[in-house]
Amino acid sequence: MLEIKETENTEKYPEIAERADKDVLHITEALDRGNVIGFIAYSYDYMHERTVVYDYDDSGDIMLCDGLVRSVMLKSVMKNIDSIIFDIPDTEKYDTLKKLKFLSNQDRQCNDLNSFMNACEHCKNKE
Repeated sequence: MLEIKETENTEKYPEIAERADKDVLHITEALDRGNVIGFIAYSYDYMHERTVVYDYDDSGDIMLCDGLVRSVMLKSVMKNIDSIIFDIPDTEKYDTLKKLKFLSNQDRQCNDLNSFMNACEHCKNKE
């Protein structure tokens, strides 16, 4: 069974911790039967009212990427943050984010997270 939960162990991600301020770095891992199959690394930048995503690993599963990014979006919205900027060194990962409509063109920022998260709200009421 897939489980997505935040871990406090940033030591498993030294390259990311080096690029980010490890004191504010958050890691959410995707677990399958207790084994890590993916992660997303991010921090909240309250000064600029945005979340910064430093990296993710979806093991090549686009749906896992979708779930990981949406989990960070939801956490951001709950903290009244309405923007995510992706600062990922592997430029190929942006292709997946574009396929999932998190980004468009050459943008590296997704704005209006609250609206994005509620885009399918009307679907819940359809029979």
